[in-house]
Amino acid sequence: MSQDIKTIRPLSSPKARIILPGSKSQTQRAMILAALAEGESQLLGPLWAEDTALLADALNLLGAEITPHDGRMTIRGTGGRLRNPGKEIYLGNNGTAMRLLTTLVSLGEGNYLLTGTPRLLERPVAPLLQALQALGVRAKGRDREGYPPVIVQAEGFPGGAVTLRDLDSSQYVSSLLIAAPLGRKDLSLRLEGTVPSLPYIEMTCALMKQFGAEVERPEPLHFVVRHGQGYQGRIQLIEGDVSSASYFFLAAALTQGTVRVEPVHLRTLQGDIGFLQALIRTGAAVVRGSDWVEVTGGPLVGGEMVFDFGNMPDMVPSLAVLAACRPDRTIITHVAHLRIKESNRLQAIARELNRTGVKAEETADGLIIEGGRPKGAEIETYNDHRMAMSFAVLGLVAPGMKIKNPQCVAKSFPDFWETLERLYPDS
Repeated sequence: MSQDIKTIRPLSSPKARIILPGSKSQTQRAMILAALAEGESQLLGPLWAEDTALLADALNLLGAEITPHDGRMTIRGTGGRLRNPGKEIYLGNNGTAMRLLTTLVSLGEGNYLLTGTPRLLERPVAPLLQALQALGVRAKGRDREGYPPVIVQAEGFPGGAVTLRDLDSSQYVSSLLIAAPLGRKDLSLRLEGTVPSLPYIEMTCALMKQFGAEVERPEPLHFVVRHGQGYQGRIQLIEGDVSSASYFFLAAALTQGTVRVEPVHLRTLQGDIGFLQALIRTGAAVVRGSDWVEVTGGPLVGGEMVFDFGNMPDMVPSLAVLAACRPDRTIITHVAHLRIKESNRLQAIARELNRTGVKAEETADGLIIEGGRPKGAEIETYNDHRMAMSFAVLGLVAPGMKIKNPQCVAKSFPDFWETLERLYPDS
């Protein structure tokens, strides 16, 4: 890992307009659906970053033809007839790709091996493997039970009935749903107990419908997918990435500036848009247009506040930075699943906030942060893009902030540092 360091310049009351990259969550789902479709698809405004490049390489190995262009992506689909590449499929630290492709490769024939970086091999997939085994798919961790590298002995996706309980990731659900239209039988999938990040399942269902396959919902947590459906190539517009937008919403709130971010669709499929409610609650003003959001910061509101971020865990680093600058205590709940992200984010956030002089501690399912006046510090990013970006924004109001390994933002937002510079009046 490089030990390059990025020093953040303080900033007060900016007025800026920011153009977002494409949504990582939508881009990856659309790439997979297009790869399964009959015919050709065009993705307009997709994200091209480390994660999506790794996924493109994997889908090309499986028989799709993916060609990135400036501002779009052409994908010639397989019609669900996957190639067996006869070699391992390397996914870096792309946890979404690992989970979604684990079921996908069961549509093929023969043995498939999915692997990645040492950190990816620490990120569990046990609930998905257990569900696949219950449906009759021979899938397992190669070296230890429930963890990548994953071996799938494929002979088609059987379908059937399965129940998932107390999940640590909604991506297991999306993984099963995406493959189900091409299965041998209908899939009946029930969820019980904890279901984090439910809006991402809604996104998957919406995109599947746009590519031609319906997901029925007899009950809110019961999903039925009829076999015999197929996906059709299409022109698919990708929304701007609301997760990436959060850093610029946050920048406006902390610096008492005004930042307009676009494109952010009024009826976005991305659950992370809920971060705006936290900003409003803590003193910011938000105005929304048909394809933009403008945030203007005000004095941060004090008093103890509790935030349940179970449906938008990727927003917790941004919320934690907001909490560090706000008077009084902030309690963040229902985000235990952050321990299996690109880093152990709960531990990482608490450790780095303490480094800035802000008292922060982990709880069983979240964080307690005693707000104050953070000081600049040298921040370890744990090779985690969201740690780098959120603490960079903290550096706008905490002079002397230095971000180690700044290039880790390439995972989701390769142009982040150039985009951050647009907040400054001399840019």
